[in-house]
Amino acid sequence: MSLQAPRLGLSVCEASGDLLGGLLLAGLRERWPQLSAQGMGGPRMQAQGFEAWWPNNLAFIGYVEALMHLREALSRRRQLGDRLIAGQPDVFIGIDAPDFNFGLETRLREAGLKTVHFVCPSIWAWRPERVKTIKRAADHVLCLFPFEPELLQAAGIAATYVGHPLADAIPMEPPRTAARQALGLADSDTVIALLPGSRKSEIRYVAPALIGAARLMSRPGRRFVMPVAPGMRALLEPMLGDVDIQLLDGRSHDALAACDLSLVASGTATLEAALFKRPMVVTYKIHPLNWWRLQGRALQPWVGLPNILARDFVVPELLQQQCTPEALAREAERLLDDLPRRERIQQRFVELHQMLRQNTAQRAADAIAQLIGA
Repeated sequence: MSLQAPRLGLSVCEASGDLLGGLLLAGLRERWPQLSAQGMGGPRMQAQGFEAWWPNNLAFIGYVEALMHLREALSRRRQLGDRLIAGQPDVFIGIDAPDFNFGLETRLREAGLKTVHFVCPSIWAWRPERVKTIKRAADHVLCLFPFEPELLQAAGIAATYVGHPLADAIPMEPPRTAARQALGLADSDTVIALLPGSRKSEIRYVAPALIGAARLMSRPGRRFVMPVAPGMRALLEPMLGDVDIQLLDGRSHDALAACDLSLVASGTATLEAALFKRPMVVTYKIHPLNWWRLQGRALQPWVGLPNILARDFVVPELLQQQCTPEALAREAERLLDDLPRRERIQQRFVELHQMLRQNTAQRAADAIAQLIGA
């Protein structure tokens, strides 16, 4: 192994993982400019020189959708594992997607490869028994949130708090004026960003409620923008009907920088909205069978990441049966009408940003270097 050019294997399954992977690779290249990285990933990682053997198109929500694609996922994982074992990278990094990556990491570790898992599963929120799986799969876990390493270390798992790369990438002062100019929005407009998620199941279950809320909230001086994940425009356009929503190919950060308020599907996008200091309404909806299976398994009352990190309902959450156009519009209007409340939310998000801004790439590189002796 060359200390100046370690070889990495990586695996991500969806757009949020690709975002994290791209930010991580950009930082790792600052330490190792000649590093090589191969595996399964998307366009953000490829922009950092990543060689994608397969795209990151295995994003499934819940048991029903996962079962429908189980054969494809297992085949991909087997092929990826075969190729990584043959190539013998210095370290393998599985990014999020625990149901896919833990099985892969376990196999690679048993074959003698060093394994790192980036993003601790939410064992503090549900499925705490997963800690046993993590212990088998990962030599080291890179944690986004400060309370996670202690939980893992208590179970004998090496872990490092690295902060969140988005907190490094997103400026403390969002470029509101520049973003509005780039999107053709007036400074006087009230801009509402709609973020339905990047998966087909999210478009199916969440997007209609967001579009319906926009219909109810439409009036002069209000503009609605909706970032669209790659391949999702054809699914979304027929849903719009007579609602005037500006669809954006990607550009979620422009939308969040420009907006006054966001309606956002639970997931990484809620953290992005918080880092842009934007008040939001968090929502989510899944297949009824998946929802039924989750009942009684949550360890805490919050779902949205900003609320989980604050340990408080800083922003409203409307889940499953509550994910309706009427409820979303009602909560959004309450936020728009209450400037002091919006200012309090924004201050909480400033504190959250400061907590998560830890120079993630450097911390992650230090942990990886120690693991592989580079």
